[in-house]
Amino acid sequence: MRIALVQAGIDWSETGKNNERTNRAVNGNPGADLYLLPEMFSTGFNGICEKDPAESLGTMKELAARNNCAVAGSIAVELDSGLKVNRFYFVTPDSVTYYDKRHLFSYGGEHLNFTGGTERTVVQWKGIRFLLTVCYDLRFPVWSRNRRDYDVMLCVASWPVQRRYAWDTLLRARAIENQCFVAAVNRVGDDPSCHYNGGSVLLDPWGREIAGCPDGEESVITGEIKMESLAELRRTFPVLDDADNFVLSV
Repeated sequence: MRIALVQAGIDWSETGKNNERTNRAVNGNPGADLYLLPEMFSTGFNGICEKDPAESLGTMKELAARNNCAVAGSIAVELDSGLKVNRFYFVTPDSVTYYDKRHLFSYGGEHLNFTGGTERTVVQWKGIRFLLTVCYDLRFPVWSRNRRDYDVMLCVASWPVQRRYAWDTLLRARAIENQCFVAAVNRVGDDPSCHYNGGSVLLDPWGREIAGCPDGEESVITGEIKMESLAELRRTFPVLDDADNFVLSV
């Protein structure tokens, strides 16, 4: 499978401009099976929400249908109930699956505007199982512990440059400890609070880089994952057999 990392800047609260950027990125880089977008790619990390169903979800659906691919990324959404969620959509030509970010970034006040999700979400596309995670989730390994239920961890983020070392380190840790591929996309550019320099990367189950975007630049980089190598690793070095059993309560 070919996975495209869409490392993009985000215009603050400019949904139309951001969706057009997404259109250019996907349509201008054909041939991938999955395009991964940053966290809150349509607005930036600012608490402003699109009404459900989100306008930007429509953009994702159109791109998935036109390119016969999956498009994944998070959108800030206000539901009919009035609740606001940071919703990670995984869109294919035939389906829409979503995960609501579980771990809200209280240090930045996200918990004051949004409601955290309660359901861990794994979605299947072209025979591969993907775990959906968003930004701050990366710091909580129990939530993403591989229970033999996924092959690739997806992480979309707005992760500022001052904590970039943690981003790089935690991504590799999640790949190694869960014997999975990791595809992670972080934004670039600036908002009123932070500077972002990317670090978008595709890792193999040993934590080694398959493909990565240049720091600080808008770019679309595609890498290929091979499930045969994952199956061989899990067969010959079956560390997941020794994992602790536990029950996760929310």
